[in-house]
Amino acid sequence: MPSLVLVRHGQSQWNLENRFTGWWDVDLTERGEAEARAAGELLAAKGLLPTVAFTSLQTRAIRTLHLALEACARVWIPETKDWRLNERHYGGLTGLDKAETAAKHGDEQVRIWRRSFDTPPPPMEAGGPYDLAADPRYAGIAIPSTESLKDTIARVLPYYESAIVPVLQAGETVLVAAHGNSLRALVKHLSNIPDDQITELEIPTGQPIVYDFDAQMAPGERHYLKDR
Repeated sequence: MPSLVLVRHGQSQWNLENRFTGWWDVDLTERGEAEARAAGELLAAKGLLPTVAFTSLQTRAIRTLHLALEACARVWIPETKDWRLNERHYGGLTGLDKAETAAKHGDEQVRIWRRSFDTPPPPMEAGGPYDLAADPRYAGIAIPSTESLKDTIARVLPYYESAIVPVLQAGETVLVAAHGNSLRALVKHLSNIPDDQITELEIPTGQPIVYDFDAQMAPGERHYLKDR
């Protein structure tokens, strides 16, 4: 039976600095690299070896995937990168210190921007320091100016259904290395989590989450691989 393994990228430099990251491209810290390797080592130890991989166009997720695959001796498997697995776009909050933003706008407003289902942050202004219009990886893509989780789901789920589900139906063990909110979008769908409860779900860095599917392609209960 097919299995889907979800791994949030290891700690990034802006995770460490407590800054809103979104679509901005930052790399892993040394701790983040270690988390990615540990995820791959756990896959090997549990005998859940991926046969196909997917990730976003962002360095922290791509490097997490590669470090994990190296640790479980699976660097040779096919991998696909797609912008629809990118992190949620944090709009005008991108690059801001989270604590300073909370001091300015209030804890409750920042909580809404971070965790609400359908309230996006303020949009990013064109031409700012984090504008990605000239980034070649997004050539031809309508880059959002901001996104809520609902907006993120609207791009992640169609990609999941069109690109990942057929691979699972073929019986593969699929590893997706992505981001907190793109993975929340998948978990919400697969675990049927209501809109008003998804705000409480936290996806930890570097901890593989597993869904095993039955013959009818119904996902079982999600569980952490460390508990398997």
